[in-house]
Amino acid sequence: MRTKHSIFNITAGLANQLIITSLSFISRTIFISALGIEYLGIQGLFTNIFAMLSLAEAGIGSSIIYSLYKPVADHNIGRINALMRLYKHAYLAIAVVILILGLLLFPFLPLFLKDSSVGQINIIYFIFLLNTVAPYLFQYKISFLNVNQKNYIVTLIYSASSIITMCLKIGILYYTKNFILFLIVESVITISTSILLAGLVDKRYPFLKNIEAIKLDAATKKGIIKNIKAIILQNVGVFLVLSTDNIIISSFVGVAAVGLYSNYSMLIEICRNFSYQISNNIHHSVGNLVATENKEKVYSIFKVSMFSNFWLYSFSSIFLYVVIEPFITLWIGKEFLMNKTILIILLLIFFERGMRNSITMVKNTAGIYHEDRFAPLIQAAINLGASLILVKFIGITGVFLGTLISVISVPLWLTPLLVYRKVFQMHFSKYLRIYFCYFVVGLATCLITESLCKYILPQGDLNFILKVITCLLVPNIIFTALFFRTQEFSYLVNVGVSTSRNICKRIMIRSQHRKKVSA
Repeated sequence: MRTKHSIFNITAGLANQLIITSLSFISRTIFISALGIEYLGIQGLFTNIFAMLSLAEAGIGSSIIYSLYKPVADHNIGRINALMRLYKHAYLAIAVVILILGLLLFPFLPLFLKDSSVGQINIIYFIFLLNTVAPYLFQYKISFLNVNQKNYIVTLIYSASSIITMCLKIGILYYTKNFILFLIVESVITISTSILLAGLVDKRYPFLKNIEAIKLDAATKKGIIKNIKAIILQNVGVFLVLSTDNIIISSFVGVAAVGLYSNYSMLIEICRNFSYQISNNIHHSVGNLVATENKEKVYSIFKVSMFSNFWLYSFSSIFLYVVIEPFITLWIGKEFLMNKTILIILLLIFFERGMRNSITMVKNTAGIYHEDRFAPLIQAAINLGASLILVKFIGITGVFLGTLISVISVPLWLTPLLVYRKVFQMHFSKYLRIYFCYFVVGLATCLITESLCKYILPQGDLNFILKVITCLLVPNIIFTALFFRTQEFSYLVNVGVSTSRNICKRIMIRSQHRKKVSA
């Protein structure tokens, strides 16, 4: 049953991702053509700035939501109302804090805008500020759907909203080339979607509208505060590692450089999202086993998960390495290419994050939080320090190199070290051997694929299509040849075959049922 649900979830996720991705390409193409690379850089910069301001929320919502699960399961209306009242006031305070921080930051805006000629920057900034603050007024109600395992409703409405927004923005860019109107439409639909979801919650759960002034007990408040502190440390560290590159690039290199990087970032994120749709659902299916089975079973499941991550993320890295530059050249022009070294660094970071998914899954399921609570902050300090130093000597390349250094310095080894000691009770070197083996295989496969594309394929109009086909076939053929006898490969094949048979049976049963009804 878990496997069947995973396949359905993967299929739905991939279909939704495909639609959003197609519209994103159209929107980005028209955006660059209509407004230019500087506006693209401004959009990326302000997105990062307001993500930074949103750290005011870090941990508060997650902690209160966690506290809601048991009273919702027990249908304890009084306790639900008390927590929702706290949740409402917390998010109102967050909205006010972000608004004040946004206003205080406004006078310092020129420090982040090196060599920018974009007009009406003040209006653009305040639209971004409104778009960040307003949804927090409704977030406490929307999250209640997730607590009640109705997150598919949120996903469906947000997906429909994204598609409508994208289509309207494409039309505005094409016919008016007005960036302000482009942002206003996005803001209006974002706020309207939040209001719609909040109204839906009121209709489904009318008791939430009559929140009584019930006081929470001291133990519950203490538990929420404890969780908030732990999650804040994690969230702040993760943000400083993943979301400060655009701010540093804009401040030290220029806004246009942010625009160039955003194209690479978008393409890499598309591959990450497609891979995540598959790997996350696989992890969801096996995650409960980690908490209930013995360490031998847990370890065998972990190896399958790590193998699937290796296949997905190494294949994606190879595909991006070979195809991304010719694709950008065909898509928007050669002038939008960046240094090859930057691409290599970005793909190394991409591969490392993907490979870490499996070990992180075990870590979270085993409840290993306290031991590495300061790790993201240490990584963030290394990242910011190295990036700020290196950007002065080697420019934009130094920003990404600093991120790579921070990755190698902390999470690459610390997370697996804790898991192997506490969960698997094995020596950490065993993980290193597996990881090194996968990395070498991935690197060798990349070099073989690149050599085929560079020296064997004929040049000309069909060269790009032939490269895509080569990248789709060669890595998968090599991986199959190398791993088809392994237990991990056999496990995944058996799952695929079993699920395919079940789906075929369901289709045949439904088909026979329809024939009987028709007769």
